[in-house]
Amino acid sequence: MRRFIPLLPLGLCLGLAALAQPASAQAWPDRPLRLLVPFAPGGVTDSVGRLSAEALGARLGQSVVVENRTGAGGAIAVEAVARSRPDGYTLLTASASQMVMLPALTRVPYDAARDFAPISIIGANPQVLAVSARIGVNSLPEFIAYLRANPGRVNYSSGGNGSSNHLAMALLLHRAGVAAEHVPYRGGAPAMQALLAGDVGAYFGNPSDIIPHQGTGAIRVLAVAGAERMAALPGVPTVAEQGFPGFRAETWNGIAAPAGTPEPAIARMAQILGAACGEAAFRAALERMGTVPVCSTPAEFRAAMERDGPQWAELVRVAGLKLE
Repeated sequence: MRRFIPLLPLGLCLGLAALAQPASAQAWPDRPLRLLVPFAPGGVTDSVGRLSAEALGARLGQSVVVENRTGAGGAIAVEAVARSRPDGYTLLTASASQMVMLPALTRVPYDAARDFAPISIIGANPQVLAVSARIGVNSLPEFIAYLRANPGRVNYSSGGNGSSNHLAMALLLHRAGVAAEHVPYRGGAPAMQALLAGDVGAYFGNPSDIIPHQGTGAIRVLAVAGAERMAALPGVPTVAEQGFPGFRAETWNGIAAPAGTPEPAIARMAQILGAACGEAAFRAALERMGTVPVCSTPAEFRAAMERDGPQWAELVRVAGLKLE
């Protein structure tokens, strides 16, 4: 005998389905989240990611598992997140290096503007120009004058071809109309050591590389390439203040999700991270990394990508810095 299964009216079925959707959305998150970092542990991007993961986990009531996935200049992790299900459970520690710089240098398997939903830029890292004390200059104008008067005598280090350090110095040299020889190293630490040893004359590097050595007498810190002076270097003027209006060369690190991630999840995470920046301990942790606290809105994050992308693309075109 067949069992009789009563059918509900169509209108009632649709009503129940509509009620079920908000309930499901409200359940997010009901399991741990995953945050991919495109660099190895220990760097600024990794540290910002872990600090953000702690803040999100504490307020969402779910752990945020950090996974370092390196390779291809960070593109492997970025592509993996871009291809992930947009359900709010997979996030990226988004670095300016991968989101706006790398695409200007080489072909990448993602489109940052199309493939990601920005959540928040957590902190900015304005590049800092330091020179060897042996050169005998104490300001950016003096350094530019020295380069102009001594062509071919000064070289500079970077963390590698196409790195933010390389691009920052290339941009400055282009704007000033002077030249210096580029010496790439495998990372910021050896690039800084080369400056301290006197093997190179200048390094336009990450604040975390330079700040610990500013009082040693081996280097002179000449300029900060951000929109304003850094709290950690209050006596160091910006590049813009020293004759280059509008000059900015800074990286940033933030949190992004795959495009299509539900807006309530994006808004909630942005609100959590914005609140975290209001906490003294969170801000102090960023500043110890040489990072300026930002904790932007999603809209401000997208605006930063739209602003910075064309600048680096133009520099790469002018300087011929394409990577194969």
